[in-house]
Amino acid sequence: MTKLLPLAWLAAALAACAETEEDPPSTIVNAVDVPIDGLSRADIERFNRGDAKFGLPFRAVDGLGPLYIRSSCSACHAEAGRGPGLVQKMVAVEDDGVTPKTDQSELAFGSTIRQGLAAGATTPLAPPDGVQVRVTIRLGPPVIGRGYLEAIADEEIERVEAEQARRGDAIHGRIHRVTFASVPNPDKSFSDFAQGQTGIIGRFGMKARVATLDDFTADAFQGDMGLTTPMRPTELRNPDGLTDDQREGIDLTMEHVDIVAFYLRHIAIPRRVGLTGKGRALFERARCAVCHVPALHTRADYPITQIANVDAEVYTDLLLHDMGESLADGVSDGDAGGREWKTAPLIGLRFYTSFLHDGRAKSVAEAILAHDGQGRTAADAFRALSPDDRAALVAFVEAL
Repeated sequence: MTKLLPLAWLAAALAACAETEEDPPSTIVNAVDVPIDGLSRADIERFNRGDAKFGLPFRAVDGLGPLYIRSSCSACHAEAGRGPGLVQKMVAVEDDGVTPKTDQSELAFGSTIRQGLAAGATTPLAPPDGVQVRVTIRLGPPVIGRGYLEAIADEEIERVEAEQARRGDAIHGRIHRVTFASVPNPDKSFSDFAQGQTGIIGRFGMKARVATLDDFTADAFQGDMGLTTPMRPTELRNPDGLTDDQREGIDLTMEHVDIVAFYLRHIAIPRRVGLTGKGRALFERARCAVCHVPALHTRADYPITQIANVDAEVYTDLLLHDMGESLADGVSDGDAGGREWKTAPLIGLRFYTSFLHDGRAKSVAEAILAHDGQGRTAADAFRALSPDDRAALVAFVEAL
């Protein structure tokens, strides 16, 4: 990630040189992993330090393991984007090889495969012998613009859920109400949830199982790298029964969590060009905008003033939708079922070459046509368009 640090400075310098007092700020085109506009020099420096820590590869002596998936955040979110790293999930299935069993207790250590070994671990988390499992993948999702998702007012998400409930078609998303699992952050600026508090709106992760970006950060350190933090101080259970690693006690400080969360909260949504009125109208007509809501309003009291009280162009409703059996992975996350997925935010889409949770779609058109379940309404509407209109709609989405 070090190679990206000058880009953040360049973004700020170009903005400062190009804008007058009358000109609105604008993030430079075709740049990802740059800070939002209007930050102070001190905040840009902190953003760069968080960016560097996001790309930092950990070693066993740093607390990596005992089991892990990747050794750095950027291994799954390169340049704050999509992949290349991935997570493998497994679910115990019936004899047909597809239907998830109601009882998943045969997977004693959960549904996530962890093959990396460190700190004396000798047994990876893999499909257990004698259990029929189905293995699926999830590509690391982009993290650009995630501060905007955290800033969206609860009332906005609840409004969209209520509007969809009144629809006459099959599109009825629902909020994933989650439990706050972490030890609370001493800094209460962004949230004041208590450990074990229920009914919180989930926003992060492919099934919206995490509510805040500091919790998302601590959860990833623990789950993906086996790194404990003050928010998640316990090593995950493992087949070897190891309760610590080569770094005795808690591996990372609260300051480390906070600076990575600072970086995530301040990554800009890339400025979009080429969004035509025709494409936007077709996006609405095909009902894509029902779930990929173009803009949601953020809280007026969100601590980052640059993204508070604005219409954030996130192209998501942050709701769970049943996407049908063809897109199901069978894995439950909290209260989210095996067929449910959070509507993916269409942010920075033009920078990616694969789509859907597992990357199976190699084009935007292929991704739209793969929508099943509640998404089939939009897929069918897309099929019904003329070739020219389909091309215009795809071009609109590709410009996001």
